[in-house]
This record gives sequence, structure tokens and C-alpha cells, in this order.
Amino acid sequence: MTEAHHAGQSAAFTTEGSTVVVTGAGNGIGAALARSLARHGARVVVSDLDEAGAAHTGQDIIDTGGEALVVAGDAASEEGVTSLVERARGTYGEIDAWFANAGVDLGHGLDAAEADWDTSVQVNMMAHVRAAKLLVPGWAERGHGRFVVTASAAGLLTMLGAPAYSATKHGAVAFAEWLSATYRHRGVVVQAICPQGVQTRMLAGTGPYQELLGRDTALTPEQVADTVMEALQGDDFYILPHPEVADYYTMRATTPDRWLKGMNKIARTIESKEQ
Repeated sequence: MTEAHHAGQSAAFTTEGSTVVVTGAGNGIGAALARSLARHGARVVVSDLDEAGAAHTGQDIIDTGGEALVVAGDAASEEGVTSLVERARGTYGEIDAWFANAGVDLGHGLDAAEADWDTSVQVNMMAHVRAAKLLVPGWAERGHGRFVVTASAAGLLTMLGAPAYSATKHGAVAFAEWLSATYRHRGVVVQAICPQGVQTRMLAGTGPYQELLGRDTALTPEQVADTVMEALQGDDFYILPHPEVADYYTMRATTPDRWLKGMNKIARTIESKEQ
């Protein structure tokens, strides 16, 4: 592992022998990340609320010669994330990287229930805050550590039909930006993964919006994981498995009304199909 690096100096992550935690690792992007990190020599703590899914990912890693610890539970709650950190440290020692991947897409339109909003805030944003409180001060003290947030392109743009998902993923990106701006000179690398459509259960559950999310090709979780592994060789903040997201983000920032009109046109198209 490297010591604290000067501003502007790229810092590669040494996967071999490192201890990493991946939340939401029972399926989808999280499972692909956990397997890929294990193949590159990391000791992987596999976490998911889905006990069977977490066990399956952990067993896959062990069966292919990797090292894994399965910790089933809620990585979003204060109690859950504290227990996860303690289990990881108790088994492998200090944690070198945290992949905050767990996320939910609940509630649609203005009819989204208060409970869906609350769960979205807890899982998509506050889980990151709680993990960072336990990890970042120690990383800053020793001069290295990496916090990787699976945010989604919705955190840079928006997700039509999913206000709670969009707002909380924006919050996840904003918190990650704050962490990076505050601690990067202390050797803490923060990165945000922002893909568009990925072939997961979440994409399958988006109904009429699935075509929109997959318009620039829905990637496999393994393709996203490959992009992340490449990004770990540096410290660029944004990890964009769909490179075109950078162009959309630029349009949103420089010509917001044009971008909003374009999104509204898509919304009207979807609305007409639903009638």
C-alpha cells in the first residue's frame, strides 16, 4: 500500500493481500466486484441482506481459490455497519478498501411512499456516511485507504420515474465528493461508479424505463467490474462504465434547460406508451 500521496499524484490500489469489503455483494455489480477483487488476490468480505446470495458469492470465491468471509446483514443501519466493520477487522485486520455497493430503487413518481423515501435515504446515502465515520479517520491517520461508492448515472443526471432513487444517488455522489475534497491529501482515495443500464435485477424491475436505461447498451455486471478494476490503478474520482455519461453530464451542466427539455421529451414519450 502507498503512503499519503501529494495532490495530483496518481495512487494505484494494491489488490494482492488487501482486505476489502463489498456491500450488496449477493448479486449483480456487487457479486461481480467481489469475485474480481478475489481473483486479483484480495481477501473479500462479502456482505448482503440476502443471506443466500451472499453465501453463494462467498462460496464461488472460495471454490476458485480465493479467500472470503461472508457477513449477512443490513450494511445500512448503524448497528449493521458497525458489526460488519468489527467482523472484517476481527478476521483480517485493518480494512484497506470499502466498496459501498448496496442500493435500492423504491417508489415511483410522486406517489412514492414515505417509507420508500426513508429506506432509499438510509441505504443509498446514510450507509456511506456511517461506514466513512468508522473508516476514514483511521485511513487518514495511517495515510491510505479507498472508499468506492456505486452511485449510478442517476447520481449525475436523473432517473425518470424514480425520484427517491435519483435524489439519494445525487446525495451519494455529493457525499463522496465531500470526502474526496476533504481527505485526498491524507491518502484517502474516493471514487464514484456511475453506470447507466446494467443487466441486473434492478434494471429488470424498471418496467417501461428499461429501454431508456439500456439505450446506450446495458452492460453485464462483469463488464462494470472490469472497468472498476482498471480504475483502481489510479485515483480518478468518476468511474464511468458508459463513457457517454460524461457527455450527458457536460450537457446537463452547461445547457441545463436544453437537457431538461430533452428529458421531458423522453418522459412524454414513455407516458404516451403507458396510456
